[in-house]
Amino acid sequence: MSTPDPTESNRWRPLWLLLRGIDAEIEQIYLDAGFTGFRSRFTMPLVRLSRRGSMSIKALATECEVTHSAMSQTVTAMRQAGLVESVADPSDGRARLVALTDRAAGIVELGEAEWAATEATLEELEAETPYAMSQVVRDLEAALARRSFTERVRSHLEGS
Repeated sequence: MSTPDPTESNRWRPLWLLLRGIDAEIEQIYLDAGFTGFRSRFTMPLVRLSRRGSMSIKALATECEVTHSAMSQTVTAMRQAGLVESVADPSDGRARLVALTDRAAGIVELGEAEWAATEATLEELEAETPYAMSQVVRDLEAALARRSFTERVRSHLEGS
């Protein structure tokens, strides 16, 4: 007799699908405004570049709280969309910085407005539910501070 497929149980898949659906709806706002090829993950780095000026991929990754690898991939996608370019670092001619292109200006303006509208929408949604997702996240972070996810997974592996 074979064991059941463990991937058929996936507690957080509905959350992942919900977030993916929300991202798709956000991207539709940009598409409706005429910005093809835009991804919702572009918004924060574009706004940060607009507000703080050109910076290295490492600095941009730090600003957006993602890994260097993830930001490098995002910058590559934004470069392909014509939103950013590499420029020489004036303090170190060998280094390169990520800079906004002229095409990015309209998207940044929409990005800031969309970000604020999205935050207002999330606040509205949290008010309509018996518990706020932001509180759930804080509660999970506190539980994981007490005992890490890795420790918890390992205890289940050892019990198998």
